[in-house]
Amino acid sequence: MLKKDLILKSPVERAIGIENIAKGQFGAVLSRAGVGKTSFLVQIALTQLLADQKILHVSLDDPMDKINLRYEEAYTNLVDNIGYVDPQKAVRLWEDIFPNKVGISYTESTFNTDKIKDYLKSFKKSDLALPSIIVIDGINFDKDATAILEDLKILNQEFGVFIWFSMKSHREEALSEDGFPVQLEAVKNLFDKAIFLQPVDDKIEAVILKDGNRIDQKFKLDPATMMLAE
Repeated sequence: MLKKDLILKSPVERAIGIENIAKGQFGAVLSRAGVGKTSFLVQIALTQLLADQKILHVSLDDPMDKINLRYEEAYTNLVDNIGYVDPQKAVRLWEDIFPNKVGISYTESTFNTDKIKDYLKSFKKSDLALPSIIVIDGINFDKDATAILEDLKILNQEFGVFIWFSMKSHREEALSEDGFPVQLEAVKNLFDKAIFLQPVDDKIEAVILKDGNRIDQKFKLDPATMMLAE
């Protein structure tokens, strides 16, 4: 019951939908630096953990102990958002779901898709359930990322794992005719879903740029917690 309540309160359930998170090939969370890309990606992954799925979080920016703190903070914010929860129940649930998150840290120079492929192969060889999604945080989309994405597309086709990326945009850059940051515009045909986070007054506005017919929907988030703003 607690898992369901937490999923229903997640901003991801409202913005994307729990059944929609892993449908397709690639998804992107875009914003300029410091707005909340990684925090929103963690919320996406957290909904999968609460749905009893495994996830793989790959970071090119932060060490895994820092990423783990982000997951703990996101879980705490979600618990606080639904009102009173027995603290012992909340702790037990966290201890139950957190082992289903596997994290790997790379640098831009050490990251390659073969390492992820080998990791997924080890899951299959051991007859273990594959992750429902992979989060990749920190690829530099200011450079040409086509080769990396094509390799990951093959990985998606082989293992059926949806991949969510962070994409850093820049304040000074104009949007494309479709309203996309230039980083997404260059590779938009490879992406099924895209969410753009931007500061608006004292909130963060999440805009659905790509998701079938669900485009241009907007949601307000609390910048301190990344929860839906009432």
